[in-house]
Amino acid sequence: MNWAFLQGLLSGVNKYSTAFGRVWLSIVFLFRVMVFVVAAEKVWGDEQKDFKCNTAQPGCHNVCYDHFFPVSHVRLWALQLIFVTCPSLLVVMHVTYREEREKKNTEKYGEHCRRLYANPGKKRGGLWWTYVLCLVFKILVDTVFVYLIYHIYEGYDFPSLIKCEEPPCPNKVDCFIARPTEKRIFTIFMVVTSMACILLSIFEIVYLVGKKCKEGLVELHNTHQAHRGHQALAKGMGPSSLGSGKNGNLVEANTLRLVEKTTPEMPAPAYSVAIASEEISSR
Repeated sequence: MNWAFLQGLLSGVNKYSTAFGRVWLSIVFLFRVMVFVVAAEKVWGDEQKDFKCNTAQPGCHNVCYDHFFPVSHVRLWALQLIFVTCPSLLVVMHVTYREEREKKNTEKYGEHCRRLYANPGKKRGGLWWTYVLCLVFKILVDTVFVYLIYHIYEGYDFPSLIKCEEPPCPNKVDCFIARPTEKRIFTIFMVVTSMACILLSIFEIVYLVGKKCKEGLVELHNTHQAHRGHQALAKGMGPSSLGSGKNGNLVEANTLRLVEKTTPEMPAPAYSVAIASEEISSR
């Protein structure tokens, strides 16, 4: 297995992860991959060769070993690490796809064109769903493998003595596991780190969903405030226009009154001429 490629993959996806994701990557690389490569493979070694039974019956040793250890712990953990870390490659591929689209768009429409993505590595839209689905897949993988280890080996313990009566063994024979205490410690350690990774992935999903809901509520609140502002502005325009019309009428009426007051009163000539003619006739 090419662990250098795995290290490069984990380092590449680290810059697109949240704080919980970075802690998850640290645990996977330091406490699972490194322990697996440095210690676990040497502890197990050729475990079938170190598995001893107190019988010389041909085939009994192989049958008993296959009954108690149908799958090697080391190979099972290697398969688990591959399945857990591969979803991170999907995130890197999605970001690379976005960057290529942005590059082609710039080459086609020029550098001053509208950008397709403000930040290709920012978890928005499809990349957000890719990241969350990868987290769900990693949770399922770790959960399944933790259950498989418990179900296949009937727990996480390694007894020093195993009773085997599988055919072709002539009777119930005693079999012994090499370094059972050391193997028990490593098994519990790998299970605990797997559970820690499951919890971190759950916390990261809760964080991402909570952040998404918060952004949605803020956007909804801003939209509601803008709508209320437009309504208030529309209501404010009506009375103000009416008020301006009334003020205009009042100004016009006052102007007319001032004109009437400033105009001098002229005597009625027709009335004065009529009175003078009556006086002359009476004389």
